[in-house]
Amino acid sequence: MKSRNVFTHYDFVRTDRIALAPGAARPGTLLWFIPDFNIGSGGHQTIFRTIWHLERMGWESNIVIVSPTEHATAELARHDICTHFFALQAKVFIGFDHLPNSEFVIATGWQTAYPVRAVTGPVKKLYFVQDFEPSFYPTGTESILADNTYHFGFFGITAGGWLARKLKAEYGMQTHPISFGVDHELYCQRPRREPHIQRVFFYARPPTPRRAFEFGLLVLEAVSRRLPQVQFILAGWDVSDYHIPFPHLAAGVISPGELADVFSQCDAALVLSLTNLSLMPLEVMAAGCAVVSNRGECVEWLLNDDLALLTDPTLEALTDALCRVLQDEPARQAMCQRAQAFARRQHWHDSAQAFEQGLLEARRVLGPATADVAPGA
Repeated sequence: MKSRNVFTHYDFVRTDRIALAPGAARPGTLLWFIPDFNIGSGGHQTIFRTIWHLERMGWESNIVIVSPTEHATAELARHDICTHFFALQAKVFIGFDHLPNSEFVIATGWQTAYPVRAVTGPVKKLYFVQDFEPSFYPTGTESILADNTYHFGFFGITAGGWLARKLKAEYGMQTHPISFGVDHELYCQRPRREPHIQRVFFYARPPTPRRAFEFGLLVLEAVSRRLPQVQFILAGWDVSDYHIPFPHLAAGVISPGELADVFSQCDAALVLSLTNLSLMPLEVMAAGCAVVSNRGECVEWLLNDDLALLTDPTLEALTDALCRVLQDEPARQAMCQRAQAFARRQHWHDSAQAFEQGLLEARRVLGPATADVAPGA
């Protein structure tokens, strides 16, 4: 039987020293360290979208893939980025040899923070934090390794105010929050084909525990017993091997365009966020669908009671909330109009401008020679 090699799996943690190309870095150059990716990854979509906007604002980016698992070569990785995400000017590197010198090096996930820590020279080290990653794992190796990265002294640019406050209060990080945008060409209200049928959407993704798939099923089943005429649409993963005892359409993994259409065909969407809020609530609201979600600072940095029906994360409270939305059409319509107007004001260009402000703030705070020697050097 083949033995499991812990040392190979966690080799990125032991990265000792990464030297960039010699010479002074040009101002406005960014070197992004990213995990390898699958087509459709939401976190990578945000990273690549940010790079795309920053390139148009005059910033020069390059990308390093840490611990590649999906792409054998940098050329294949760049092809997938340009074909399935955004047509970037950025070069792509696999491994840490021959990396270009850059003013900023940016970690984008806890696995990438260890190589960024190992970069030597007068670079400014940033951490683009989209969620609180220690919560992704049970207490153990991954959770403590992820938690440790917030003590590395990087300047944090965070997805939303909740993360900015949390990392500053609990880890002493200097942080700069940015908000989300919406692709308005994609996520907009489309004609209802069967307006007489009430439908509820649920983002069903069992591999992502923070989206509470099992808990959501319990809520939907309780709603179906109270309101048996309601139809349910589940999308995000193949859930055909789950027992789901109420009428539903399990759409599986669908394209963003198909997802946008599904939102428009639904009266309400149950969107659960047990760590940081996802992009989905804004996209749902832009499509004219009502959002029902759990309360919590990780949600309420963006959503409030005018925009969504927020309630305690209990089976009873969420069931009551969904039923209330479905049974009070005037109130639902009014909330949807407020939410749609709010969503229309959220633009990715504004998010990129906020990211640029974070870069400029980091430049002022970190000065010309941040972390010029790798740990242990």
